[in-house]
Amino acid sequence: MKTGFFKAVKHCLSLPDPLRKCSAVFELAEAVEQSLLDWDPQSPVEPIGPPGRPLLPELVDASRVPRRRLGSDRGRAALVHAIAHIEFNAINLALDAAYRFRAMPPDYYRDWVSVAADEARHFSLLQKRLHQLGSGYGEFPAHNGLWEMAEKTAERCLVRMALVPRVLEARGLDVTPGMIERLDAVGDHETIAALEIILAEEVRHVAIGTRWFRYCCQQEGLDPLTTFLALVKQHYPGTLRGPFNLPARFEAGFSPEELEALTSGLTETLA
Repeated sequence: MKTGFFKAVKHCLSLPDPLRKCSAVFELAEAVEQSLLDWDPQSPVEPIGPPGRPLLPELVDASRVPRRRLGSDRGRAALVHAIAHIEFNAINLALDAAYRFRAMPPDYYRDWVSVAADEARHFSLLQKRLHQLGSGYGEFPAHNGLWEMAEKTAERCLVRMALVPRVLEARGLDVTPGMIERLDAVGDHETIAALEIILAEEVRHVAIGTRWFRYCCQQEGLDPLTTFLALVKQHYPGTLRGPFNLPARFEAGFSPEELEALTSGLTETLA
């Protein structure tokens, strides 16, 4: 008997060990690609709770996460660790998007499983780089902001698609070029190579969020532009500021009107 799709996704989501989780996600993506899983849309959605994650890193307030100069291996390890933590959370976010929201088209689930596999590969790249820098995942404290937003958006796919891929993950498109410049200044070409792979592939992830956000808006008879801007204003009042990577955001499906709203100030746009 084939394993049910949602059961398999839930299993990956529950695994606490990063290496086991990554391996299971790769197997899940392969099974989805080869149509080896039963479609089980009637399986219940369990109440949202913390995903499987290791005992470390210690989760602290964002203000307590260390920021170090990049001139030392230790300082670069702290930066790589922060990005690895984002990627580990992104695995869980993609799995949760595939598990949490039912009655979506089959392509929706294929998309988010493929994103989870990409994020698992990104995490593995960064974990390898941490080891090269004499560190490892869990050595530095981290914050839980990404998963907290998953909890806040658990009830509605439209809101999840708007605020996680199109806000939180899109910030990665904005800030990664600056990180690459800083790393180039200290000659850390190994970390730059990993970040360039991640940046290129994250464009597709944000584009997937854009696609399904607009699908949800169409299903609910809502205008995507005004709906997105209203949600951003509601959840991020006065905090969504540049610089914005406009070419990457445009490639990821942001409309010219959305980009104009971002650069001119959301409050002014909605006034």
